[in-house]
Amino acid sequence: MTAPSSHAGRAHSFNAAAAQYAANRPSYPPALLDAVEELSGRPLAGARVVDIGAGTGIATALLRDRGADVVAVEPGAGMAAELRRAHPGIPLVRGDGNALPLADASADLITCAQAWHWTDPARALPEALRVLRPGGALALWWNMYALDIPWIAAQAERIQHCFGLEPDKEKSGTSSRVADPEGRVDFTRRLVRWSRSIPVDTHLANLGSHSVFLVHADRASAFLTEERARLLHTFPDGIVEETYDVDLLVATRP
Repeated sequence: MTAPSSHAGRAHSFNAAAAQYAANRPSYPPALLDAVEELSGRPLAGARVVDIGAGTGIATALLRDRGADVVAVEPGAGMAAELRRAHPGIPLVRGDGNALPLADASADLITCAQAWHWTDPARALPEALRVLRPGGALALWWNMYALDIPWIAAQAERIQHCFGLEPDKEKSGTSSRVADPEGRVDFTRRLVRWSRSIPVDTHLANLGSHSVFLVHADRASAFLTEERARLLHTFPDGIVEETYDVDLLVATRP
């Protein structure tokens, strides 16, 4: 077992693999956005939304398609370029959650999909509260592999053994203490289960777009080759059923 690479180095690793990320990462189910509306207490249609750590725009585009007036905030050059290519109509500003380049009280909703664990919550939470209007909400979410599915649990164990880190484990906002160590807001949590059926090579490319794979390219190549054989034994038709629990945290600005 090896120690993971630096947090900062892994955070920047996505920029060189932005196209792979965009093509293979999972999206989010409509039920997630329904839950965001329910827990934030307002519809997305017409809401002024800031999507922090927007990446290639997977969540950003869904918010726009629900009628939100959305602005993407993304620090990485590669990810930002992919977002601009795929979604040229979505306004994009370069920046991160620790220092939002936005005016006070200018957003009804701030979202952060798959990215809050790359921020410093001690800085990012006050920034979110600064930018939110009174009564506005902060919504954080992560696609997490459903570890009660036997083949997914077995794969997670193999990843942990090979890399010393299970890709989903550090992301989880399963406790408000992780998302907000100083207890500034009261988060409500909701889990939304969903699944997708994809070719085995898409599943492997999805795995390979995680930072722990990107920063250990040689080891990752050998692992993914072996994993392909294992998956084809489990899914002889070559179609993998990925099951996720979207871990959602929503808090309203006091």
